[in-house]
Amino acid sequence: MTATMPDVDSGPHIHTRKPLPSLTGVRFFPALLVFFIHALQPIGPVDPTGPVNPFADQDLAQGLVKFFLPAGYLGVSFFFLLSGFVITWSVKPGERVTAYWRRRIVKVFPNHVVMWAAAMILFASAYTPMRTWLPNLFLVNSWINDFSTQMSVNAPSWSLCAELLFYLSFPLLLLGVRRIRVERLWWWAGATVAATVGVGLVTVYLLPDTPRNAYIPLSPTQNWFNYTFPPMRMFEFVLGMLLARLVIANRWPRIRAVWVVALLAAGYAAATYVPAPFNMVATTIVPFGVTIATIADADVRGIRTRLAGRVMVWLGNVSFGFYLCQGVVLFWGRQAVLGNATYSTPVAVLVMLGMFAATLLAGWLLYACVETPAMKYWGRARSRQAAPQRPQGARDRVHQRLRRGARPATTALQTTDKA
Repeated sequence: MTATMPDVDSGPHIHTRKPLPSLTGVRFFPALLVFFIHALQPIGPVDPTGPVNPFADQDLAQGLVKFFLPAGYLGVSFFFLLSGFVITWSVKPGERVTAYWRRRIVKVFPNHVVMWAAAMILFASAYTPMRTWLPNLFLVNSWINDFSTQMSVNAPSWSLCAELLFYLSFPLLLLGVRRIRVERLWWWAGATVAATVGVGLVTVYLLPDTPRNAYIPLSPTQNWFNYTFPPMRMFEFVLGMLLARLVIANRWPRIRAVWVVALLAAGYAAATYVPAPFNMVATTIVPFGVTIATIADADVRGIRTRLAGRVMVWLGNVSFGFYLCQGVVLFWGRQAVLGNATYSTPVAVLVMLGMFAATLLAGWLLYACVETPAMKYWGRARSRQAAPQRPQGARDRVHQRLRRGARPATTALQTTDKA
């Protein structure tokens, strides 16, 4: 028997699974957070002799790095939460598990392989041995406790290792999540939040804390376990699943937008002061969860938001490409085109805008020329050609034999499509 996807919630509920355009629109903001920390790095990962940061004013450059340092961590955390929510929301009951896996793999791998090949051709092959680039190609590099392997070839692709684990585990996770009684979902959501704090505690007290990085006050092992090791990010994904169930069951409270923004600001402010590793996930997991569920609930209730506008939805659709292109456009392209030069503040702002435009253009090209065609042609199984029908006279004779209790000599009438 072929395994199929169950319904998320078999109980009575008000909300139906409507499209969530505002959640599509909000996807661009975490990708933008990651852009800022990538574009402001004081040392270029491809050419460590110079900066990616274009600001010549060192006080300003260091101030921007300090302010945006949590941004990259938090942007990825938002994506992991959002993935759990959206995939749970979009479950197709009765769909074959293999068909679901096909869609998720096609969503990830074509974009990844194109950017992996671009990075290898442009710069990475010069210093990346096969033992490093091969795990990256198959998205298992984040499972390895070696920083150069985790961030090899196209550095942003490390997060896809976690996403791939989420996608493959989702059918099994869903069987457990859907068994939780609705009134207990809040308790389970709280448990996942507590678990992210627990990961930080294990990181601090049970793992070796030397040597330390100047910008990330953690040892390589601590940073790997807390941030890039895929199983430790599963709690964010599961929280997204639980929040989706709360919205589906009409148990999410109505929260005004001003309070959501205030909560986000408080979480980000806390992330700039709370020490690592707790500033990477724990300080913002509640604000991010509240934001995602509140925006989804607004879409379900038919409340118009600016996030659902045409421009924001387009930005949300290209956000995956925008994120994945940053390793090539920013880490290689900036220094390839401009060298290691830094500029006065007005000119540096223009350079930042130029890097943003170039990355957005590359992300759109990846979305339009790779992601969209791949999903169209490979994201779903082709329907099998229907079996040829018998002539009407032959069909009548088979029906007569069935009425007389005879067993038909052929099964040509059985045309159930199992694709």
